[in-house]
Amino acid sequence: MAEYDADAACEVRIADGYFPVETLGPGRRLALWFQGCALACPGCMSRHTWDPAGGRTATVGELLRLWEAALDRGARGLTVSGGEPLAQPAALAALLRGADRLRRRGDGPHAGLADSADLLVYTGHEPDEVPDRVWSALSGADAVVTGRFRVAEPTDLVWRGSANQRLVPRTRLGTARYGPHLTRTYSPGPRVTLRTDGTATRLYGVPARGELRRLELGLAATGVRLRGPSWRG
Repeated sequence: MAEYDADAACEVRIADGYFPVETLGPGRRLALWFQGCALACPGCMSRHTWDPAGGRTATVGELLRLWEAALDRGARGLTVSGGEPLAQPAALAALLRGADRLRRRGDGPHAGLADSADLLVYTGHEPDEVPDRVWSALSGADAVVTGRFRVAEPTDLVWRGSANQRLVPRTRLGTARYGPHLTRTYSPGPRVTLRTDGTATRLYGVPARGELRRLELGLAATGVRLRGPSWRG
């Protein structure tokens, strides 16, 4: 109980959270974007997440309440991206521990391997780039996408933005859920989902080369002009 209370109270800087997202892993998922990234990959579509002082402060407990609600609505997984999640390793580790506890509740549909919700994390780092104590924050993840986004190395592999990035299953559930997708490529069509609330438009997914520009031109043709799109900073 003490560990649970400490995890819930842990503060985290986040950029966004949304459910359901279907373009960042298999099935309908809760996606959470950590705020702050020092990697600053050229061509990143989420430059608004770079500033560590941007976004807003939340607690892990608040994020876990979102996860619990998503599970109740049939979520198949949680995807943590950014920003750079490993820039906040304590919060990431606490979130993954809490998310694992919630998905194992009782004898519900999330208790068994086949139906369990999985935990996926995106990081721009490779294992040898950060101290072991930082990399260990990923120990609760079922699968990890690793590596910088390299705009000059496009790929059609699902859920990866550039050819150097690797999708790495880390658990039995991760192998079962992601093993069939390690070499799977995208089907023709959009790789991002657009959501708008009337005041802001958000894009969720891993766009193909040129897809953001085509989307922007398509919106402009309907009279919608984007002001300060995130991929321009």
